[in-house]
Order: sequence, then structure tokens, then C-alpha cells
Amino acid sequence: GKRYNRETLDIRFKGKTIADVLDMPVEEALEFFQHIPKIRRRLETLDAVGLGYIRLGQPATTLSGGEAQRVKLATELSKIATGSTLYILDEPTTGLHFADVQRLLQVLQRLVDQGNSVVVIEHNLDVIKSADRIIDMGPEGGEEGGTVVAGGTPEEVAGTPGSYTGEFLSGLVEPAAPKARRTRARAKAPAAA
Repeated sequence: GKRYNRETLDIRFKGKTIADVLDMPVEEALEFFQHIPKIRRRLETLDAVGLGYIRLGQPATTLSGGEAQRVKLATELSKIATGSTLYILDEPTTGLHFADVQRLLQVLQRLVDQGNSVVVIEHNLDVIKSADRIIDMGPEGGEEGGTVVAGGTPEEVAGTPGSYTGEFLSGLVEPAAPKARRTRARAKAPAAA
């Protein structure tokens, strides 16, 4: 049952077979490979995006959509940064605990700090309130949605009447004062003589 022949399983590293290593969660593997920088860095990146619990040999087909996205994100983070990449993430916090959401936000901020652009489709208010800019679609979901209800900083959206996201954000951020509406100056028609 371990998918490897006897000769392969006879080879050990620090007392562990390849099957033992592939059965380790990322968190345990971090400690196991702490003195091998190249491996440790990749494991640290997986852990930073909230995947410390997955097993090294876990088949990709068993990952949730959010987990698969975070594996791809960790892969990107492991590459040399160019500072010119656009990342689009669809609900990357699905299934994450609060602490892991915070860690993921730090990773996303690191991408932005490196000059990249990050677009996140998300319902988690902790993520929404930390955005530089928000586009609130609605007013409802599905067929009742698809209209831009509000846009701007979290503070601006929090002050937007009719925005459900704004209503929730108003309890988390200080709403910005509504902007004065700009009007075009109209030329007066010359008086009739």
C-alpha cells in the first residue's frame, strides 16, 4: 500500500522514507527540512498562504478550489518577483480560519508592495476592508445583480447609501463624507432683444 517498491522504501533520510515524507503536513515538513533552505523557503510560502495542514503528497484532485488557488499563489510567490504581474483571486479565503485569513492578507500585501496588482473577488469583510479600492456589485446576487452599486476606498463605500457592503463596512471603518456632486457649468443663453 505505499506505492513504492521495497528498494525505494529502504532508502531513508533522517530516518524517514519517501512515503513518510510525502505523508507529512507542511507544518511538520518545515521543521524536518529546516536546514535545507531551498525546500524550507517553498514550505514557508505554502504555510504563509494558510496551507500548513495539507500533506506534501496530497493529490491535487483532493484540494478545494480555494486550496488549489493558494497552491498556485504559493508557486507564484516562490518565483523571482517582476513587480508587474496581475493576480486575480476568486474567494481565496474560503474555508480559512481567521488567523490564516490574516496571514493571507499579509502575503497579498507583500505582492502589492512589490509592485504587482491584486484583484480579489471576496465576501469576507476582513479582506474587503483591507482593500485599497472596492467595486461593490449588486444590488443582490445572481439575476438581481451585476450593477456597480458602489466604488472607492472602504471608507467611501461605507458611506454609500444602498450598498449592503457599505452598511456592513460602516461598522468596521469610519465612513467618508459623501462627495459633493459635480455639476457642469452651463452657459447662459443670450437674452432675446
